[in-house]
Amino acid sequence: MASEWPGSCAADEVRWDYAPQGRNLITGAPFTYDENVFVGRGLQRIGSAYKKALYRQYTDGTFTRLKQRPPEWQHLGMLGPVIQAEVGDTIKVVFKNNATKPYGVHAHGVFYAKSSEGAPDDDGTGAADKHDDAVPPGDTHVYSWQVPPRAGPGPHDGSSVMWMYHSHTDEVKDTNAGLVGPRIISGAGLAKPDGSPIDVDRQFVAFYDVMDENQSQDLDDNIAALDDGPNVSPDDEECQESNLMHSINGYVYGNGPAGTSAAAPAFRAKKGERARWYLMSPGTEVDLHTPHWHGQTATVMGMRADVTQLIVGGMQTADMTVDDPGIWLFHCHVNDHILAGMMTRYQVTP
Repeated sequence: MASEWPGSCAADEVRWDYAPQGRNLITGAPFTYDENVFVGRGLQRIGSAYKKALYRQYTDGTFTRLKQRPPEWQHLGMLGPVIQAEVGDTIKVVFKNNATKPYGVHAHGVFYAKSSEGAPDDDGTGAADKHDDAVPPGDTHVYSWQVPPRAGPGPHDGSSVMWMYHSHTDEVKDTNAGLVGPRIISGAGLAKPDGSPIDVDRQFVAFYDVMDENQSQDLDDNIAALDDGPNVSPDDEECQESNLMHSINGYVYGNGPAGTSAAAPAFRAKKGERARWYLMSPGTEVDLHTPHWHGQTATVMGMRADVTQLIVGGMQTADMTVDDPGIWLFHCHVNDHILAGMMTRYQVTP
């Protein structure tokens, strides 16, 4: 069957704040001197808010009205909208580039023609198959992806798996700008009418990433916005260190979407629910992560764990029956990443 993804997707330039609550929600205290190395704005310091390019969903092909993100996906933060399908579907995404630089969409795991690959290389194709690689500002392109069995769950998976999509026009700069999103694929006949897997009550996506704003397409614009912008050197080591945002879904030190607080973290589930966590990481040498859930355990690759290993470019699924009410830490266990803010919390209600 054909699955038309509801709505359309654009690359929009926005001002993104990694710490919108303005304090450390893990400790419940103002940021310390060491934490302000990453989130404090000042001389040679951009702070916690950056110009970025993000995938955002619109209600239709006119791209005039943003589609509101439902409560169950508020935790996605800077990630693009979830695309859900099942084996046998054909996914079509209408993409518009509202940004000032060429961008595209490259999808992992699925079948696509060269006109829907979304990555430039000398592949012997002509102009008709190149527009998708670098969609110019203001242009629109329709990407079509087929979902074969090998894009769905494997022999040791559950009913669904996750694949990332991202811009690949300049992969390093595009992903650090923020153009990344999740795509969840269920096995044939294993999805509910809304696209979610039939045996799961709650789905979470966690993008563990040291966002290197030094490598973003928008670095020059972010420096220019500083009061001392003309005097800032992108090669300054302290400036470069401050631009490494150790984030989960684009947030640091427990911060989250509007409304996130110490009493109501962005990730929420009820006791007894079957939760599926989709974990992913992009592609730098420091993006070796060990996500750790306090208070619960999960099944990862058939093994019981409360810490799992996420390698560079990795995508992983963890199943959890949440059974212990409370507000719990969910963080990377790499020491340097803890200190730099790669921590959040999740809540299990009775």
